[in-house]
Amino acid sequence: MTKILIIGAGRSATSLIDYILNHAAENNWQITVSDVELKLAQEKVGTNPLAKAISFDIRKEEERRAVIQQHDFVISMLPAFMHGDVARDCVEFGKHMATASYVSADMKALDKEAKSKNILLLNECGLDPGLDHASAMHIIDSIKEQGGTINAFRSYTGGLVAPESNDNPWGYKFSWNPRNVVVAGQGTAQYMEEGDIKCIPYNRLFSQINTITVKGFNSFDAYANRDSISYIDIYGLQHIKTMIRGTLREEGYCKAWDVFVKLGLTDDTSKISNASSLTYSHLVASFLPPAKGDLKTRLKNFLGSDWNKNVEEKMDYLELFSDKKISLVEGTPAQLLQALLEEKWKLKSGDKDMIVMQHQFDYSLNNQSKKIISSLVVIGKDPNHTAMALTVGLPLAITVKNFLTGKFSLHGVHIPTVKAIYEPMLKELEENKIIFTEEQA
Repeated sequence: MTKILIIGAGRSATSLIDYILNHAAENNWQITVSDVELKLAQEKVGTNPLAKAISFDIRKEEERRAVIQQHDFVISMLPAFMHGDVARDCVEFGKHMATASYVSADMKALDKEAKSKNILLLNECGLDPGLDHASAMHIIDSIKEQGGTINAFRSYTGGLVAPESNDNPWGYKFSWNPRNVVVAGQGTAQYMEEGDIKCIPYNRLFSQINTITVKGFNSFDAYANRDSISYIDIYGLQHIKTMIRGTLREEGYCKAWDVFVKLGLTDDTSKISNASSLTYSHLVASFLPPAKGDLKTRLKNFLGSDWNKNVEEKMDYLELFSDKKISLVEGTPAQLLQALLEEKWKLKSGDKDMIVMQHQFDYSLNNQSKKIISSLVVIGKDPNHTAMALTVGLPLAITVKNFLTGKFSLHGVHIPTVKAIYEPMLKELEENKIIFTEEQA
């Protein structure tokens, strides 16, 4: 019997846990679902006789090491910064591991030892990163096999709200970790355009955007991810002229979010200790230069030409000019903003989220210029069974199953850019109605 440990039972783990539980009997698996909140793990396990729920805090070293030793394969759905200790334990004890997170420096450092012990450390196998890699490589390999040369690759993904549930001016509701949304993009984004490396610092990221159109939907804002350059080699596109990976939001979102960036409300380094004595209007005012006039006028004057009616509507919706009290006793500006957004951008009962992904390829074949646009749209079922949870969890769960059932055998640090991983994954995703549509443009 193969013993599988799943660490983390939060909202993004729902579909992964369901899939692993549904395939446990046929594959002789024993499943342990763990979370700091025992009740959350118990809810995900239900009454499945091949599964158990435990309360588990990975920060407690002895407990962590003991639990990992008892299992054969560890799936970590923890925040990315928590994978390091788990990965080191897995390699030490000879256990395979899989995550949906980006490959970290900690993970890379374990590659050689993992290979020597025949241990798989699978990463970037969720939605973005993950499904984006698999679907892109499927097309990249196909073009290369035909003798084509890829000149430009643009890839965009967004976790959004479904049109039928889009009832706020921002066109956004949380379907994954709110903190990641609030601090998204901090640092400098790098990409390649027409052979030149381009850099966008955080203070310009949400004003220097592209517009992406997906058939059957409105246009979307697209801002650049932190590092597109590193994927040139990973995708085998060493001679490419343009390479950009980005994030999608509803049209108009980025201009309004840029207000928070300009004010400093997404800062996560300084702490406001008396936050509970403040209103959100006090918070906004504290970040504005001294000036006369009411708060909205001061903000409008501060932003100048960056202010318009759409921005005003979005700020009004968040009650930023009201006497709405801050609920946290203390916190960074980003944390105080997050607390407000979690209230305002919450998926309500009956709401559905939406995943949108689009790849654009410009390539040459038989002395002709060609273009492929590959798009994916997935609508969630409800606030618990979201498109985000489905597209993050299912690629990872399918790939873990394929490894454990011998469909591929790889060791060391890997992401789903090789055929042995992505071909069976994409095939089964299609069976689950996660299907890309391709257009020749």
